[in-house]
Amino acid sequence: MTATEALQDKYAASVMLTYGVPPVVLASGRGSTVRDVDGNTYLDLVAGIAVSSLGHAHPALVAAVSEQAARIAHTSNLYINERQVELAVRLIRLLGADARVFFTNSGAEANEAAFKLVRRAQGADRPVLVAAEHGFHGRTMGALSVTGKNSIRDPFRPFGADVRFVPYGDESALAQAVGPDCAAVFLEPCLGEGGVVPAPAGYLKAARYACDEAGALLVIDEVQSGIGRTGEWFAHQREGIVPDVLTLAKGLGGGLPIGACIGIGRYGSALSKGDHGSTFGGNPVACAAALAVIDTIEKDGLLANVTAVGARLAAGIEAIGHPLVTEVRGSGLWLGIVLARPAAAAVEAAALRAGFLVNAVQPDVIRLAPPLVLTAAEADSFVAALPGILEAVSAVLTDGREA
Repeated sequence: MTATEALQDKYAASVMLTYGVPPVVLASGRGSTVRDVDGNTYLDLVAGIAVSSLGHAHPALVAAVSEQAARIAHTSNLYINERQVELAVRLIRLLGADARVFFTNSGAEANEAAFKLVRRAQGADRPVLVAAEHGFHGRTMGALSVTGKNSIRDPFRPFGADVRFVPYGDESALAQAVGPDCAAVFLEPCLGEGGVVPAPAGYLKAARYACDEAGALLVIDEVQSGIGRTGEWFAHQREGIVPDVLTLAKGLGGGLPIGACIGIGRYGSALSKGDHGSTFGGNPVACAAALAVIDTIEKDGLLANVTAVGARLAAGIEAIGHPLVTEVRGSGLWLGIVLARPAAAAVEAAALRAGFLVNAVQPDVIRLAPPLVLTAAEADSFVAALPGILEAVSAVLTDGREA
């Protein structure tokens, strides 16, 4: 029995199997490379689902976390900690708007806070929320209520919210859904779990206009897209809009659990003392990690790296011209490889055997969300290996065997 198999057995016997039993046990990493307990190495093109912005064991992150833990690791929100204030100020500066921040531990919690903020700001006269089909905002009950994926919603009905779902990218359907009974619209600037589907040009501006006309709040969920993932600090900035509420998590902490709900303008004061809280939200160690992420992205010019290497990666995959690949979509280092057949799980498995971690986010879509420090050479190594990966899958599909 390998070390992996032994740990898989213990995992299956002791951990709730909400993720099944994963195929790999990761033990260490450096940069964009990880190593499993049996000594195999992989190029990490998932980054913990768009989380490990600086890759693994980045010196700046290690130093920030170690130094803060040696000073004070936790305070609760009964007291102020310096790192939380510093991080709030930095995020507001990056956003370029008058705002206030509530810190959480995850993206789902950030969206829960946004949900409560909307309810507090709009009152009972506007009971309806509008969200996108195939959108994803989290698995807690409030966040799940605005998640447009029936397979994960239906087992947990009923929800304490009246939600209208509209086709993503359809400006007319959105405008019709946002009426005087609508409290807010929840949108991602690009569907992440939906298969890396960018909003059509002008869609977010149309959403902003529809909300303004109806008196609804625009909540932009940048849990996956925020903090440089698309080559901008925040993906919505490319559209030139300002939301009323912005939610963040994942890449913000570079591997430490942290999220943020940012209320913009007057909505920064919608929640008052006692309206919401979090024991661990704004934890000094997590905030120190987030500050190190922002500092490093700025100092090392990683937004430019994301744009350049992401474009190189997308162009390289498209240039292969393999019949199993119909499209590469997305921006920066957040790409979806769209397949001609529902063979994403097979491609993920074949990539793993070849030494690459990718994610079958939809039956016919492979998601790439590597560390923002991914180099051109590392991107090229995946492009060079991809034809063999696709051929191995195609051979299985042609033979009629299970992929």
